[in-house]
Amino acid sequence: MSTSRTTSTLGPGLRHEEVMVVAAKHTVPEVERDWIGFVDMPPVLATAMMIGFIEQTCIQALRPYLSVDQRTVGTHVDVSHVAATPVGMQVRANVELIEVEGRSLVFRVACFDQGGLIGEGLHRRAIIDATRFMKKVAEKEAEASKGSLA
Repeated sequence: MSTSRTTSTLGPGLRHEEVMVVAAKHTVPEVERDWIGFVDMPPVLATAMMIGFIEQTCIQALRPYLSVDQRTVGTHVDVSHVAATPVGMQVRANVELIEVEGRSLVFRVACFDQGGLIGEGLHRRAIIDATRFMKKVAEKEAEASKGSLA
């Protein structure tokens, strides 16, 4: 993956770009072999993988602006996936931070392959304290081991 940063402070206008090449592991049939509905689907970039790539691009954009104890987590995705991308084709994700409200960050996102636009929309992330977050996850795991779904 390649990267490029164009802004030096965390705020609206921060832009970042990443590039990847679609591999077989990124295609719909490979998302999860236990989900039999996916097995006979076309071997093109899975929407879930495109979303994951968008998240990765946002994470990389934010990394230089966070303290050692901070991370970001995705909290909302509103993204279209409008064109199929075959194995071997490059995909570029462009993200732009358009809103900062406390610990909440909103990105305008777009993905392109060599044929043009394949997806676009908005993605919201939240800045978290990693230690506190993982403590809550551990508490939830402990609670889950006691019983079934609520």
